[in-house]
Amino acid sequence: MSEALVASTATGTDISVPVASGARQFWRRLRSQRAALVAAGVVALLVLVALAAPLLTAIEGQDPTTYHPALVDSARGGVPVGSLGGISGDHWLGVEPQTGRDLFARLVYGARVSLGVAFAATVVQVLIGVVVGVAAGLGSQWVDQLLSRLTDIIVAMPLMIMSLALLAIVPSSFPRPLLVALVIGLINWGGTAKIVRANTLTLKELDYVAAARLSGWGSWRVARRELLPALAAPVITYAAILVPINITVEAALSFLGVGVKPPTPSWGQMLTAADVWYQAAPQYLLLPAGSLFVTVLALTVLGDGVRTALDPRAASRLRVGTGRRREAKA
Repeated sequence: MSEALVASTATGTDISVPVASGARQFWRRLRSQRAALVAAGVVALLVLVALAAPLLTAIEGQDPTTYHPALVDSARGGVPVGSLGGISGDHWLGVEPQTGRDLFARLVYGARVSLGVAFAATVVQVLIGVVVGVAAGLGSQWVDQLLSRLTDIIVAMPLMIMSLALLAIVPSSFPRPLLVALVIGLINWGGTAKIVRANTLTLKELDYVAAARLSGWGSWRVARRELLPALAAPVITYAAILVPINITVEAALSFLGVGVKPPTPSWGQMLTAADVWYQAAPQYLLLPAGSLFVTVLALTVLGDGVRTALDPRAASRLRVGTGRRREAKA
């Protein structure tokens, strides 16, 4: 029964409110935020485009790796032939300078890499952070001190420098997108662990958790049955913030030449070669840069919406604000 009432107990509300009503309340709050709904639609569209990349490129009749030397002017340094970067019925967004590879195909396949790396890295960060944070919060003082110092070391590590070092020494035969996701996740889980530890220390002092521990439950059972459901809200909120950060990190690593390697396309990698073509073929720079901007903005707005919807104080703030507006109108 306790695990069915965790959310309401942890937030100090009436314990007769089941978790199901909490879920309905979350969706109601999220639906009330138009910006978050629009952002969710944009994110869903981007994910759909990434998943349907093979189908979309098949409809266009192109692929992201085939060279088309006839579509670039070698006498001008490889500038695409035709107007607007070579846009035509066969190449919907034009072609890449020097190589003639189809930009639409590389853009949608790049979405698969960029979004896939970001989501995979977030999963790794959350898993490690939750395990370390719960273990530190529930463990003895010695365990807490050891894990807390380890977390401090991870947080203090310069992410970009460590990523550059690790990615440079791993053999090229290892799948690069998977490697980038693992490196980002293994180096950047400290923030998640700190948040989970702080919440665990607060939750374990509550009556229902203390009762479970006094009844003889082991730490793993207490964590699984009592703590993890209550930790879902802060963890989901922080994970929603991590995804756009990881997209930016992947793009930066690819831009620096140590991320995803050619011919596998990614938005960051496309930007690497686009800096010298912004005048002759501006769409080669604007398309991946614009895609990154829209994706990061949508995920950031969605993350803020999720944070607000999961905040147990959001409803009271909305009621107070509504009351003030009504009083002002009166």
